[in-house]
Amino acid sequence: MTRGILAAAGYVPHGRLDRAEIAAFVGSGGGKGTRSVAWYDEDTTTLGVEAARVARRAAPGASPSALYFSTISPAYVDKTNATGVAAALRLDSDVLAADFGGAQRSAIGALLAALRGPGTVLTVAADARSGLAGSGDEASGGDAGAALLVGDDTSGPLLAEFLGSASISQEFTDRWRTPGEVRSKLWEERFGETVYVPLGERAWREGLKSAQLEAEAVDQVIVTGLHSRSVRVLTTKIGVKDKLVDDLAGSVGNSGSAHPGLLLTAALEAAQPGKVIALVVLADGADVLLFRAGAAAADAPVRSIAAQLAGGTKVPYGKFLSWRGGLAIEPPRRPEPSRMSASAAARNDDWKYGFAGRRDPGTGAPQLPPLPSGGELVPMSDVPGTIATFTVDRLAYSPSPPIVFAVVDFDGGGRYPVEVTDVPEKDLAADVSVGGRVEMTFRRLFTADGLHNYFWKARPLRGVASTEAG
Repeated sequence: MTRGILAAAGYVPHGRLDRAEIAAFVGSGGGKGTRSVAWYDEDTTTLGVEAARVARRAAPGASPSALYFSTISPAYVDKTNATGVAAALRLDSDVLAADFGGAQRSAIGALLAALRGPGTVLTVAADARSGLAGSGDEASGGDAGAALLVGDDTSGPLLAEFLGSASISQEFTDRWRTPGEVRSKLWEERFGETVYVPLGERAWREGLKSAQLEAEAVDQVIVTGLHSRSVRVLTTKIGVKDKLVDDLAGSVGNSGSAHPGLLLTAALEAAQPGKVIALVVLADGADVLLFRAGAAAADAPVRSIAAQLAGGTKVPYGKFLSWRGGLAIEPPRRPEPSRMSASAAARNDDWKYGFAGRRDPGTGAPQLPPLPSGGELVPMSDVPGTIATFTVDRLAYSPSPPIVFAVVDFDGGGRYPVEVTDVPEKDLAADVSVGGRVEMTFRRLFTADGLHNYFWKARPLRGVASTEAG
């Protein structure tokens, strides 16, 4: 029995921020290229759900017994965020859903726990990174989700065989953020280099020894971490510059907890079976994981990262700031929504979180929303649909007006009025039309009294042409 990765997936949100706009707006900061931007109704929970949905579609026969969720920027503290991800995926109630959170290294800890333990485990990581206006974290950060389904070859062909690993831990203060703060603080970067690089070199040697490999046997190397200077120096020290996987810094940015999984997914999507891939992560120590691409690497990915990066909607810097709470703008002159009912949500979690209808006992057609008298549950979250009619509402309350509502006819039956997201105001006509195709996505409707009201929206099934957000 061989253990490894059964499926890997990444989710890059549709928004893109041109870094050059930062300096033009603030007078400092910025840089070249773009960074990914979560839409106003996305957070780390929804980013994780989107990545996990793709991973599960890639390995439909593997049923996870546990779900581990990691993020530096959780939607909730005190409350477990992994349970929301599990509910959106409609996992069975006996599946352990637990958070591995609070630091970037938590994501690697969750992955190693899954690889070294028994059963089939879905590890999910997501981050929505920002910082003070004009800061390095704001420009170099990025928003993304990643999901790795870990198990053994009895559950299906492996995408990647786990060969070995090494982890070196050391307590030192390089980056920190106390609870309640938005901004991360950094020590002088030369200090981080003097600590990280020796740790990385040691982990590299011990990782190769664990996998019983020589350095020459490694075909591709991923080196990542939030301390970019140490990453660059370590890459030279271990002599892997000619084997480096693109770190996506110029298109996505560094997505924190999600980045190791995102880069590993991108490497596996392009790898041929038999190729050896090393993942090196610098975060409060150093971790090295080695994999050999399996037979499943020859299969076409369900939704590749390369395809996601080919599209995107330009988000102006002012809108980015308003979405992140860094720029206060006048809200719509309408009453703000009241907080959702936790008891009502608990009674209808198959519908609210899983978007599952019920079959009409007479016709067999899906009922949306499900009626109490309906028959068996019908999962609809992965069913695409067609817009029958739509309206643009500039009066209803929204954190980013206007709201686009559409009546959607789902393939195979079922009709439901739903909000359409990922639609820039300046290009509504191109993205939303009668007869246009949409798919469902898990989003946040609003937040009231600190309670996030999650539900499903539709987004256009679009090509890769870029547009500009209004």
